[in-house]
Amino acid sequence: MSKKKKQPLDIPNLEALETELARVTYKNRFRQTLMGTIYVLITVAAVAILVSTLWLPVLRISGTSMTPTLEDGELVVAIKNSNFERGDLISFYYNNKVLVKRVVAMAGEWVNIDPDGNVYINDVLYDEPYLEEKSIGQCDIEFPYQVPDGRIFVLGDHRSVSVDSRSKAVGCVAQEQIVGRLVMRIWPWEKAVVFE
Repeated sequence: MSKKKKQPLDIPNLEALETELARVTYKNRFRQTLMGTIYVLITVAAVAILVSTLWLPVLRISGTSMTPTLEDGELVVAIKNSNFERGDLISFYYNNKVLVKRVVAMAGEWVNIDPDGNVYINDVLYDEPYLEEKSIGQCDIEFPYQVPDGRIFVLGDHRSVSVDSRSKAVGCVAQEQIVGRLVMRIWPWEKAVVFE
């Protein structure tokens, strides 16, 4: 039987223990800070998605039916509500798309558009300073036209190309179709503006 010689224990000194304790404490604190930051970011992202979905949807403009007011590629913010006035820009669902048009007439009002593109609401010429050109556009309804109950008559600002309430395909917009009223253009930054 051979006897093994015991090795002396290598006990760290006080300075080495303090260094290791500081390293472990820092690592734990870093992990807690990182996890807290991740939780905060996830919460903020969830709230932002919830707000943008339920209250302030952000929309990207596609097409030219609202030029010169809105251009292709711009980003706008809408606010969900049901109080609209003549001249408001609204977004609404149509055939799995979201369209943006301008409110021109409310339920019960009579709309007439002459061959030159002048719009009359209840036989009064409607002033539209935002238009660059007037046009009868793509129209397959008969004028004068009375807006049905619970509906809104909308037109695009680029009348010659816009498909809107003048077409039976789109027609007047029902309240349940409406996404919201546009309140602000947020992109591009240099053209950011609050819509009144």
